Order: sequence, then C-alpha cells, then structure tokens
Amino acid sequence: MSPTVLRYKNYSFRFFSKEESRAHVHVSSPGGDAKFWLEPTVALGSRYGLPDRKLRELQRIIEEHQDEIIRAWKKHFKGHFQS
Repeated sequence: MSPTVLRYKNYSFRFFSKEESRAHVHVSSPGGDAKFWLEPTVALGSRYGLPDRKLRELQRIIEEHQDEIIRAWKKHFKGHFQS
C-alpha cells in the first residue's frame, strides 16, 4: 500500500509501506521520481529523471508541508516504526 499524502501539479507525494524506518516521502511524476528524507531536515535521497530545477521546487513544497507530511507518516506507520 502506498498512500498519497499530497498532490502538487502533476506530482504525487506518497509513502511505500514497510520500506524503511527513516521518515521519507517519494515523489512521482510522468517525468521521473525522487525520494526526500523528512528528518532531521528535508534532503534529497535519490532521484530518477528529474532536473535540478524541479528538485529544488519539490524540496520547497515538501518543506512548506513538512509538518503535515510527518504527521501523516506517523499515522500511517503507527506500530511499525518508531519515528
């Protein structure tokens, strides 16, 4: 299960269940994908096909919604990971 926690333009921000315990969000679009760590600060973890300009924009959006995304992470993974 991979719940979508945020949508922005043609990007979907989601979690992949039981992937790993460190809080992060995956961003998917027709042009590529990226993974951003959420804690201790928002940081790019990996990328495929997205240009630097888009990655900076996506990081800004994640930073603006960081508290909301982390709350969703904790709710989704309650009982699975300590976060």
